[in-house]
Formats: sequence, C-alpha cells, structure tokens
Amino acid sequence: MKQDFKVNNIIKYWRWLPRIIIVIVLLWVIVPPRSRIYLSEPQQVITQHEHICVHTRLIDEVEEWVIQQSLIYTREMGADTIVEFFPWAYIESTQGRYDWSQTDKIVKHAQNQGIRIVARMGFVPAWARQDKPDDWQTLNYLPDEAFDTFAEFVAIFAARYAGTIDHLIIWNEPNLAFEWGYRQISPADYVRLLEAVYAPTKAANPNVQILAGALAPTLEPIDSSNGLNDVIFLEQMYEAGASDYFDILAIHTYGFTEEPEAAPAFEELNFRRAELLREVMVANGDSNKSVFITESGWNDHPRWTKSVTPSQRVQYTIDSLRYAEANWDWTEELCIWVLRYPFPTFSYPDNFTLITTDLQRKPIYYAIQAYANNTITEGDLWLDPPTE
Repeated sequence: MKQDFKVNNIIKYWRWLPRIIIVIVLLWVIVPPRSRIYLSEPQQVITQHEHICVHTRLIDEVEEWVIQQSLIYTREMGADTIVEFFPWAYIESTQGRYDWSQTDKIVKHAQNQGIRIVARMGFVPAWARQDKPDDWQTLNYLPDEAFDTFAEFVAIFAARYAGTIDHLIIWNEPNLAFEWGYRQISPADYVRLLEAVYAPTKAANPNVQILAGALAPTLEPIDSSNGLNDVIFLEQMYEAGASDYFDILAIHTYGFTEEPEAAPAFEELNFRRAELLREVMVANGDSNKSVFITESGWNDHPRWTKSVTPSQRVQYTIDSLRYAEANWDWTEELCIWVLRYPFPTFSYPDNFTLITTDLQRKPIYYAIQAYANNTITEGDLWLDPPTE
C-alpha cells in the first residue's frame, strides 16, 4: 500500500511539470529582458559655441539606457557641459555607508559622450537632520551641527571624482525659504556653510572649483518669510566674507515674459538680471572670478502667467545664447533648464523641457542644435528639425 501511495504521489506531482514549464515559457515571452548597455567609442561634443550647457535630471532615472540616451542627445545637441544633482541623502542614506551606483552610471556615460559635469550638492539625509517632533523639516534642512558633516561628504565626493567632476555647486537657491529648509534666510549662515566646505574639499581635490550661490531670481524684501532678493542676498554674502570661500558664482536667471535684451532693473525679473549680480561681484573686488548661469530659459505652457508662446520661447532662447556670448565675457556657461524630467509633472514645469519624458525631442532642441552647428536660418527655428 505504501509503495502504491508513493507512486501515486509521484504521478500527481509530475502532472504539474508541463504546466510549470508552460508558465515559465510564457513569462519568458511576456516579460522583456533587461536592456544591455554597450558603450560606444569615446565621443566628443562638436559645437561652435562652447558656452552651451544644459541642466539634467538623471539622478532619478530608473533605467540606465535612458541615462545613456539622454547624454547622447545632449552631445548631439552641442552641449559639452551638464549640471546634475547628486543628493547627499541618496548617496549616504545611512551614516558612513555610501551608494555610488547611480552616480557612477551618470559619470560613466557622461565621460563616454565627452561631456563635463557640474555637480550640485544638497539634500540632507534623515540621520543628519536631527528631526524634532515639534519642527517641520524638509530634505533641504541642514542644522548648524551638520555643516561640518555635510562638508565631509562633499570632500569625499570631490576626492572620488577628482579629475572627472571638478566643479561643485554648494547648495541650491539658499535665498529661498523652501530651499533653505524653512530656516531663517541668512546670507551669513550660507557663508558659514561655504567656509565649512571650502578647505576640506580643496584638500581632497586641489583642482576643484567651488561654486557659490545658484541664487534664485526673486524680489522678496528683507524679513520676508518666503526668501530674500538675490541682489541683496549676494551683497550680504560679501559683507559676511564670502569672497574667500568660493571660486565661481552660480546664477539662476530666467526670462519669464520678457525678451532677453530687456534692460535689467532691481525691481524687475528678466534674463539680464544676472548683470546686477555681476555688478555686485565687481564692486567687491571679484571681477577676476567667472560666472556660471546654471539655470536659465523660458516656458511655453499655454496657461502659466509667466510663459511665452512656443515660437517666442525658441527665439528668446537662441537670442539669449547669442547675447551672453557677445556681451558677457565673464560667463563661462549658460545652462538651459531643463533637458527632460524622468516623469511628467502634469503642470507648467513640463514646458521647460527640451525633450519629453518619452524621449521625443522638441523643436527647441533642434533650434539649439542648429545654433551650436551654425546652421540656423532665419524664421525656421520652430519648424521641422534639420536633416542629419
């Protein structure tokens, strides 16, 4: 009887084998294989205008092939420099343990495409924020006690990528309340952060260039809870001794609804507002330092009050590149915000992109490409892309 029971069980289990095989075959057919990434021979960006730069958002990409394709499109557009965010909270989510996997992928593909990286540093991991139950804090909140800890991370980053990433932006838009973690806006505190970072980062990589500011264009007055006017903020940075703790000033300057040639004014937000910040630098003896425009551009959303038409956006963008090249000899890079987002926002920020989330290049992409190659023809910027 026992022998018959064993035989029946074996037959019963073997009946399931064909079914299991069918399921495995169906899964193999239905589930696509992971994309294999192959590097081409090292590439070089071909451009007639070396100040063309674009801000990317590669750190949140899930698929490596999208990182690669985005950088291929960047090279083909004629931009030899990108600004990319490398969040401290992503890399050192647990104190003392570093995950460089995503960063290494971006660096690998940028190098392969011949593209220089300007790294933006920020975002605070939970363990460094010392959260308190009564305080509402964000990933931008950096307590005083963590300034040196952040500086240590920046130095480790600088040492790891020395010779590959030699330009580091310290924080982002510290003159806005949200970006400063809803702490009291304080140019002096930001200068203390620069001071904490400067010496150890230079020791880790003597060739590193520290970029300060990345100041947001805003008209917020002193004592506003939302932020502080960028011109006032920079003036107060210098009063706090900032000059000794940065090598390049990073500026955000957007055109909003005005053409790029519109004259700058203290009470106006437009593209040439950058000139007001440059005047502050010169007045404080920093005329020898250069400027990187790390965010700029126009938006063509049909329902945003600060937007322009698609054709105006293209024309203004090209005219801004021309204007900067002809008039701003102190500017090394003019970086357009933004190449693409890893996911749609379903709001006006989507209309800052040059490439859609599904990797479709917009007319403005081809216009910048034509400018980079000196193949622009008058009136054709928003029509069909140039033949390749």
